[in-house]
Amino acid sequence: MNQPVNLLSQHFEDRKARILGEQSSAHFSLFLPLVFRDDEWHLLFQVRSNNVKQPGEVCFPGGRVDPGDTSYQAAASRELQEELGLEPEHTALLGELDIMVTPFQFMIHPFIGIIHNESVISPNPGEVAEIFTVPVSELMTMAPKEHPIRLDVRPEKGFPYHLIPNGEDYNWRTGYIKELFYEYDGRIIWGLTARVLAHAIDELSQIT
Repeated sequence: MNQPVNLLSQHFEDRKARILGEQSSAHFSLFLPLVFRDDEWHLLFQVRSNNVKQPGEVCFPGGRVDPGDTSYQAAASRELQEELGLEPEHTALLGELDIMVTPFQFMIHPFIGIIHNESVISPNPGEVAEIFTVPVSELMTMAPKEHPIRLDVRPEKGFPYHLIPNGEDYNWRTGYIKELFYEYDGRIIWGLTARVLAHAIDELSQIT
């Protein structure tokens, strides 16, 4: 009896918990760039060009993690180079923010760092229409508007209702996503970008 118990104990003692569904999810890395301008820190944003999905939306540099990326951090650095023309020596990574898990099997890995010199930024017109910055001090005083989005369950055709209690009358749970909307100088920051931004501002607010 001791041997089977020992095998079980050893397996679970050595096991590190992961996020269930992590391997089957699509992973994206972001880089939140800080620039020092006019004696204070600014966060840099970019507007997506008409050549990419969701054109005209405000976002941070970033994108899907490629099989060739050695880490989520490496993916963020690659996207920064592809979108803003910034080589590793032009930036300094400060650290990783919290991972976001979405209802759509996406996992977002945000990193925050510094751009040493704005003059070396060279946006890729194929992906970036324009860039702009917002003072961190102003972001800290903003109260984003909140609007909920309801998520409903709608099984696809052929779903085996006969295998679950109450069949087609099953009482599915519904959920809500709290969408945040920041407005600055006529620009709207919302969606995943706004949620990551809110988290980043919360972290930056703790620095005295």
